[in-house]
Amino acid sequence: MTWQLRKASAADLHHIMQIEQSVFVTDAWSESVMRAELESGNTVYVVATALGAPDVVQGYAGLMVPPGATEADVQTIAVAPDVRRMGLGRALMHALLKAARSAGVRDVFLEVRADNAGAQALYESLGFVGIGVRPGYYQPDDVDALVMKLELPRQSTAVGAS
Repeated sequence: MTWQLRKASAADLHHIMQIEQSVFVTDAWSESVMRAELESGNTVYVVATALGAPDVVQGYAGLMVPPGATEADVQTIAVAPDVRRMGLGRALMHALLKAARSAGVRDVFLEVRADNAGAQALYESLGFVGIGVRPGYYQPDDVDALVMKLELPRQSTAVGAS
């Protein structure tokens, strides 16, 4: 399947919230929190739509990256249940990592549920490594968060005589 990725806007909020509530059943963000995330000057949010259906959001992801920061944090990523395991999560992560590189970020962090082996495998395949645990981070389920970090390759500024 092919998707089109674009910057998320407040107009996408309804679709984002539908996915949010279906994916994060017990700990979904509220609409007001999600709206604030979309409107923040410190975040980059992308949505994925099916090619030819630009109004049908099938996934979204967000990155906290304040201007001038050397670190960024993946705030959230979610894919609609009916299009999982098709590469959309990877495409969304690539979009966030591209935004991080463009912003000059050196390190990207994220938290992932300790019981979400699929997401952990995706992040590891992208180069993230576990660096810690936040006990009971996900409430009300009392599930630990694994903290992961990706060091982005430094852009070389090669100088030399020709």
